[in-house]
Amino acid sequence: MTTALAAVAAAALIAGALLIWSRTRRLVTTPAERAVHSALHTASLAAVPLRRGLTERSAREAAPHLRALTGAEALALADADGTLLVWEGPHAELAEHFTEAAERAVAGERPVLVAGPGRGEHAGRTLIAQPLLIESTGVAGVLGVVSTGPPGPGGLGAVAEVARYACGQLELAELDASRARLDRAEVRALRAQISPHFIYNALNTIASFVRTDPARARELILEFADFTRYSFRAAGEFTVLADELRNIERYLALERARFGDALQVRLRIAPEVLGVVLPFLALQPLVENAVRHGLAGTAHGGTISIVATDAGTDCVISVEDDGVGMDPDLLRSGALDAVDTGAGTGESAHVGLANVDDRLRAAFGDDYGLVVETAPGAGTKVSLRVPKFRAGIRA
Repeated sequence: MTTALAAVAAAALIAGALLIWSRTRRLVTTPAERAVHSALHTASLAAVPLRRGLTERSAREAAPHLRALTGAEALALADADGTLLVWEGPHAELAEHFTEAAERAVAGERPVLVAGPGRGEHAGRTLIAQPLLIESTGVAGVLGVVSTGPPGPGGLGAVAEVARYACGQLELAELDASRARLDRAEVRALRAQISPHFIYNALNTIASFVRTDPARARELILEFADFTRYSFRAAGEFTVLADELRNIERYLALERARFGDALQVRLRIAPEVLGVVLPFLALQPLVENAVRHGLAGTAHGGTISIVATDAGTDCVISVEDDGVGMDPDLLRSGALDAVDTGAGTGESAHVGLANVDDRLRAAFGDDYGLVVETAPGAGTKVSLRVPKFRAGIRA
């Protein structure tokens, strides 16, 4: 098991233990039980700031709880360069000795013990600089502990275990940051996949109205400006359903101006799910594919249906077209982004669907990927399910 998986497992174990503790704390009677529950509770308090990464603020918030876990007289945290971030407790005049020991601990990637640092009252104390070593990235920081007298094997083991726990939380913080960076990269990739033919055709459509209907042309220019402003916004990997639907309305307004009555749109949206949070641009690819697929190879045009319903703790959203459909075997082969409509453009009929599926699963878990129902000549329906609330995810 990798360090990351071990950290996740440890976090889950602690979360479960804390849940049990919260339900049974009134039944705890023995000193051993109270000690275990107190340690778990303290560990959970330290985890919250550490999950944000090691900074001056997170170190300051986590230090009192880490000090309680180690039972140290004083505790310090330094960054990956050995620079002091926080000193918790007395004997702050030993900070200079800790900084020197921290630099050595970082360089050697091993604990450094300084016996009797300083003079006078500090002569009988021991300073331990324990590197916070993460398997994937190296030293993330240094944990410093001041103890009375030489530490025994039990004391050294306790410091090492607390450091290992802190490393697990910092690695989870790095995984969160990596996921956020990946989300941003995937959004950029999805923006790049927005059909250039749509942009070209939209501008041509607007140009066709300039002389015959200037007011209509102005209206479409504003819709196009708002569509591109939203699609290429810089803020956040998530949005609310109401904003996503508003941008889809802009897209459909431009497409209806081009196709006229050949494109019919039906919407059925439950008002109570408008505030649901979902990945940014999660619906745009579904609707664009439905328009292109629904109109491809048909002389009579097509109908697009967008439905969002309340399903208890979840919101279920579907985008359906009555177009040519496709072979389900292509879906089972994983070729979502490599299917041609036969419309002669050579473009993918399912631009960005794999991207959206990956982002949904990354954000909410494997139970929340895309579901595609289709058959040749029977149209295509793409559905997704998102939780109405998920801790840590907000627009």
